[in-house]
Amino acid sequence: MLGLLSLLAIITMLDRVCISVAGPRMQAALHISPVAWGWVTGLFTVSYALFEIPSGALGDRIGPRRVLTRIVLWWSGFTSITGLAAGFQSLLLVRFLFGMGEAGAYPNAGIVIARWFPLHERGRAFGIVLMAGQFGSALAPLLVVPIQIRYGWRASFFVFGILGAVWSLVWYRWFRDSPAENPRVSREELEETRSLIPKASHALPWALALRSGNLWTVMSLAFCYLYTLYFFQSWLPTYLVKGRGFTEKDLLLTAAPFLAGALGNLGGGLASHALVKRVGLKLGRRIPGVVGLWTSAACMLATLFTHSPTTAMILLSIAFAGITFQQPTVFAVCLDMGGEYSGAVVGAMNTAASAGAFVGSVAFGYLVERSGGYDVPFIPMVALLVVGGLLWLRVDPERKLIPNRAETNEHVIAV
Repeated sequence: MLGLLSLLAIITMLDRVCISVAGPRMQAALHISPVAWGWVTGLFTVSYALFEIPSGALGDRIGPRRVLTRIVLWWSGFTSITGLAAGFQSLLLVRFLFGMGEAGAYPNAGIVIARWFPLHERGRAFGIVLMAGQFGSALAPLLVVPIQIRYGWRASFFVFGILGAVWSLVWYRWFRDSPAENPRVSREELEETRSLIPKASHALPWALALRSGNLWTVMSLAFCYLYTLYFFQSWLPTYLVKGRGFTEKDLLLTAAPFLAGALGNLGGGLASHALVKRVGLKLGRRIPGVVGLWTSAACMLATLFTHSPTTAMILLSIAFAGITFQQPTVFAVCLDMGGEYSGAVVGAMNTAASAGAFVGSVAFGYLVERSGGYDVPFIPMVALLVVGGLLWLRVDPERKLIPNRAETNEHVIAV
């Protein structure tokens, strides 16, 4: 199960980061300005945010087997179609539809983990899945740069679109929505996971859930850290070429932050796993969050004061690792809080995160154009990472979002 989810994360990030690596060539070929490129990379996050909650809630109700199959087939198709873009307007449309299709991937992966892994295993499981995603991001420049040098930037999108279709076939044939439905699962595992499966499918009572300050805190910190994380997925190659003087072949080095991010994901998942056992759920979730985001803030700030491209790359790699160190814990907290509504809660968190990604991506382009350089956009990134660390101190994973379904008002409107 963990292997399939890890492959899903690798393909997700390969397809998502492909456009970032191809960005400098695409901007030149399609005559796209920094502001316009901010909208290209940002519009993906708008549709992604709009459909995160519906896709996560759908997975809660009908199971992640069918939902993830649809998601991966959809986004794989639009990965290939990206290679057909003829200009700014067509690229905007394709990116919007791409985000619409990919929305719900991580919420439904969260449902799988919530149903197949006991509570103390979830942080580690998410750490491994997210680590795999960073390996996908690291692979992207190593694959895209040689392909586009030899065949042009469009060819890389055609190639990457095939991978998801293959994964979907394997997933639909093998996966089942609960361990009890899979004949390969042992009796011991069935006993351990039996209590994790919801007795029936129910929609999250949103009117009640949105009164939770705990949920709003998690959503706010997700906004803060994705504002910066999405810089690495959308602007990093352009920043290095235009702001640090890297050549196209030097973009192979952009694998470094994502490799560091993979170690951060794994380290954060293992740290949360160990800390929950040692100091309890609340501190076990909070400590990786605070340490990760404040380490990242310090390194992003230091990047502004170095003139060495090598030092800048090292600092950016550590900064990205800091963000990813706390990332598995964010997802684990959503499962802690959400219970049988895990898909919807992860979807809500990812919606807020996508809003941060959109604002960060578009703001970066405007700040570059207004300031005439690539340093000023780092200032809001540092500030939001500091705020995100402060918000971690208010997160309480022990407080269930919906303590008891019987206590909810039958007349609450549920989505």
